[in-house]
Amino acid sequence: MLFKIEESLNIPKILLLCSLIAMGCSKSYMDKVERGAGYEFRPGFPEVRLVTSSYISPEGETMLNLASEIVYGSLIYKKKDDLFIADALMDVQINTLDNTSNIIESKQYPLQLTDPKSNVVLSQKTYKIEKNYQVPPGNYEIIVTVTDINTDKETVRKTQTFVPNPNGTVKNITNIRILSLNKSVRDDFIPVTTYDIPGKADSLKFLFQVTNNDPSQPLTINTRLVKFESDTSIALPMNFSTYRPSSIEFKGIDYSEREEISSTRRVLNDPGSVLIEFVSPELERGNYRLEVFSNLGKENEIYKARDFGVKSYSYPSLTTPKELAAPLYYLMRKGEYEELMQLEDPDEIKKAIDRFWLRNIKNSKIAKDVVSLYYERVEQANKQFSNFKEGWKTDQGMIYILFGPPWYVETVLDYMRWGYSYNSGDPEKNFIFQTPKLKNKYYPFENYILERNNNYYNIQYQQIQLWLSGAILKRDI
Repeated sequence: MLFKIEESLNIPKILLLCSLIAMGCSKSYMDKVERGAGYEFRPGFPEVRLVTSSYISPEGETMLNLASEIVYGSLIYKKKDDLFIADALMDVQINTLDNTSNIIESKQYPLQLTDPKSNVVLSQKTYKIEKNYQVPPGNYEIIVTVTDINTDKETVRKTQTFVPNPNGTVKNITNIRILSLNKSVRDDFIPVTTYDIPGKADSLKFLFQVTNNDPSQPLTINTRLVKFESDTSIALPMNFSTYRPSSIEFKGIDYSEREEISSTRRVLNDPGSVLIEFVSPELERGNYRLEVFSNLGKENEIYKARDFGVKSYSYPSLTTPKELAAPLYYLMRKGEYEELMQLEDPDEIKKAIDRFWLRNIKNSKIAKDVVSLYYERVEQANKQFSNFKEGWKTDQGMIYILFGPPWYVETVLDYMRWGYSYNSGDPEKNFIFQTPKLKNKYYPFENYILERNNNYYNIQYQQIQLWLSGAILKRDI
C-alpha cells in the first residue's frame, strides 16, 4: 500500500500529543531522532557521503539500503586517450550490533570515474552509488571504506540502521528516508546523504514503512514537519562584542521554539507492512524535523524522527553569483557589501564581484589566483564547520577563510585554541573559541564561538589587506 501525503490537516489533539512528545526530550524519544551525517572533509582524501536505511520489499523481504556519494574532485586522475580517469575501490561491511564481529555481508566494488575535462580535479559534482542487501531483522553497523587506487588514501564512514521484523507482534516504523528532486538537473528523486540539503531542491520526499500485525486494532500514524528557530547570521567581525548568552546567535538553535509547517494523519486499517510517502514542496533555509508517531498511548507509543537542514542553493559548493557574493562580507566595507547584496540580476552581481577584485588587485592573473584561493577556503569551511548554518558563516569558518588552516589545534572540553604561531602566548596569532553546549544527542552540533577582542581590529585589518593586495598568495598571516 502507498499513501501520498501532500496537504495539511487540522488535528489539534494530535498536535498536542506531538508537542508533548517533542518537548519531553526523554531519552527514549531522542534516541529515535535520526540526523544525516556531516561531510567529514579531509584535504587530499576521498570525500565520501553515506546514508543507510531499511525497508521491506513487496515480497516481505527485509532489506537494507545504502546510498553513497563520492566527490569527483577528491580523487586523483590519470589521462588516458581523451579521458581523465580515477580508479577507486569501495568496500562495504555489514555487522550486527549485537555482535560486531559477526559480519553479515562483505563486498567490494571497483569504481571508475571518468571525465573528458581536465578541471574534473576541481569538480564538486558527485558519483552516486546505491546498493540493496537482504538481511535478517535486527540492528546493524555499516562500514564503508573508499580507497583512491592512485594514492592508496582511504576514507572510512560508519552508520547504523535498524531493520524491523515485519512478521513480529511489535509495531515498528523504519528509518525515514529523504530524497530530493531538482527538476533543472533530473526528473527523479535521489537519496539525501547528509544532514545538509542544497536549497536548489524543488521538493523533498520522505519515505518510511509501518509494520502492524494486529488486525483487531487500526493504527493511526501522524506525521508532522516542524521548523526550529536557529541562527542564520554571518559571523561578526573579530573586534566586535561577543554574542549575548540569551541570543539565538549564542545558542545556535533552539529546539523549544518550533513552527509547524504541515501535519497529516493516516488510519491504517489493514495489518501488514505499509509504505507511506510524505512530499514537501521547496523549503526555505533553516533546520527542520519530520516526526512520525502513533496513537498507542505513552506506554506503547512508536515514534521516529529525521532532522535535516536546508542550506544555500548549491551547498556546500558555490555556483551562483549570489552565493559567490555573500562570503565577500569578510572583505568588503559595510556599505559596499550592502549595495552588492541589493543587486538581483545575476549578471550585474557577477560584474560587481569582478570589479571589486580587479579594483583592489590590479593584476588580473594574481586576482584570479586570489579569487580561487578565497572560494576554495569558503567551500572547505562549509564542509568542515557546517552546523545549523552554512560553515562559512560560523566563527571558525571566518577565521579559516581569512587566516587559513591553523598550525595546530588544542581542544579541552568546551575550549578550543587555534594557533598560527609556535608562540602560544602571542595574542595576535592565537584564537580562542568556546562552545555554549557540548555536542550530544540533545544538541548535535559543534558551535564554537570566538572570544572577540577590541585588540583584534589591527590583525583583522592587516589580514584583509593581504587579501585585497594579493599578498595573501605569499603569506597567510
